[in-house]
Amino acid sequence: MDGPTSPEPTPGDEPDVPPSPPSPPPPSSSRSPRWPRVVVAVLGVLAALVFGITTATVDGNLGPHKARYDVTTDSTVTLDLGPLGTLEIDSPLPLTLGVRVTVQEIPESFTQLDRPATLQALNGDLQGYLQLFSAPQATVQDVARELVVDVAGRTVGALAVLVAAWWLGRLALGAVRREELVSVLTPHARAIAAGGVAVVVGATVLTSSVGERDRPSDAVPASAVFDDTPLEGARVTGRLGGVIDTYGGQVVSAYRANEQFYATSRRALGEAWDAREALDQELAGIHPTATPTPARSATPDPVEPVVIVLVSDLHCNVGMAPLVRDTVKRVGADLVLDAGDTTMNGTTVEQYCVTTFARAVPDGVELVTSPGNHDSSETSATYARAGATVLDGEVVEVDGLRILGDSDPNETRVGSGTSSAGRESAKDEGQRLADVACDDDDGVDLLLIHTPSVGQAALDGGCVPAQMSGHLHQRIGPLEVGGGVRYVSASTAGATLGEPTIGPLHGVAEMTVLRWDPQERRFLDYQIVQVRPDTSASVSPRLQWPDVFPKGPRLPTSGVSPSPV
Repeated sequence: MDGPTSPEPTPGDEPDVPPSPPSPPPPSSSRSPRWPRVVVAVLGVLAALVFGITTATVDGNLGPHKARYDVTTDSTVTLDLGPLGTLEIDSPLPLTLGVRVTVQEIPESFTQLDRPATLQALNGDLQGYLQLFSAPQATVQDVARELVVDVAGRTVGALAVLVAAWWLGRLALGAVRREELVSVLTPHARAIAAGGVAVVVGATVLTSSVGERDRPSDAVPASAVFDDTPLEGARVTGRLGGVIDTYGGQVVSAYRANEQFYATSRRALGEAWDAREALDQELAGIHPTATPTPARSATPDPVEPVVIVLVSDLHCNVGMAPLVRDTVKRVGADLVLDAGDTTMNGTTVEQYCVTTFARAVPDGVELVTSPGNHDSSETSATYARAGATVLDGEVVEVDGLRILGDSDPNETRVGSGTSSAGRESAKDEGQRLADVACDDDDGVDLLLIHTPSVGQAALDGGCVPAQMSGHLHQRIGPLEVGGGVRYVSASTAGATLGEPTIGPLHGVAEMTVLRWDPQERRFLDYQIVQVRPDTSASVSPRLQWPDVFPKGPRLPTSGVSPSPV
């Protein structure tokens, strides 16, 4: 017997089953597209960068004056001399970028002067500009570096403001409203991006200096005075045009004479080095066992001596910078010593002189300086920023040579004479340096100072085997003094009493090349390099440095006062 069977369901008799919840729709790329964030990020970075570049400004120097440098978008480098007028040249910068240099310290009273009186009033400044044009690279590099720093700061600041505005905008709109806006704008994404770039660039450029006074004077013809000079094609406006047209030829002639003088002197110096090397080789061939310097005590493992170039009293004569560089490279120097008076008046506007000399020292060669009475804390700080080691009363070690020195105790300023630079007298500083040298367990190999008499106590105490200095503008020594050797360098700028150091040499310019034995810890020999006012040059043979050996224990230095050279 068949069991019970389940009835067949008929259509419409299905049981009541609750419907399944609808599955979420697949994610749609239109819900949260990335393009708004990408576009905003690109536009924000572009806006911040363009803003940073076109609004950059720094305070610097131009020749003998302080000046403000502003980036413009007029494709012109404009030198603004206030009531005197402007000097304009086409900008070498890309796009439409230019620079406006507003020279300060030009008195308004010049508008009341006639042309001869204006020239006379600016006579000292013209010498400073001649110096600047002889070596403009330092000023250009210093300003460019400071502008880059300012651009970076402004860009980061602008970007921070834009990021903050972006997040505040997101919070203000809310998620729902943002999605609605994105859905409406998505079909026009490319047009929005292109339009945004145009608006950002155009609007940001308008924030730079493009006012009426900043527009180039295309109608002004180029001044013929500057033909065949770095300023060829320059346009001069205002009262300055009359002064330059009438007297500018004199300045350009001086500039050309200066360039020709140092180019000729540089060639002569190269020929002098060639002649010296040829003569040394000839002597070595005739006397194979001869050496330029008498033999020292035998050492089991001889080492190469440390080669040093000593300069002093450069007094902002930047024309000598290439000759210093040539000498350093020619002898393969390891170290350059500057015995001070790198500037003339220790002013901040002379920083281009300091930077020029610092950059004349090739990469990899150490530079150590002991500031002189014509230098200052400002110019020493510039030297340090440019890579020099500025002595400050502590022992520094370079290539094994232990050097002690400090800034000169006096300062000399044009118009105000010489006075104490601080609370310490020359006698006090000399005694302090002597105490440092005598108390140093590792010993001091060289006392580098500017004024020779400051080192007298250290020499008398037998605490330093060698002292090098400048200040007197004439070479003295090397001479045995006390327990060491004193050497006074002549001026590397050819400085002579009553004559300017700007332009061609008025006196003999000197550098000294020395060799120091790191094993015996003593100087071996020295050579005198001279450049003369007639553009001739000479290099002496290697001359023996005096032997000074320690004479018993170091002597006490208390009560020993400096004496003049």
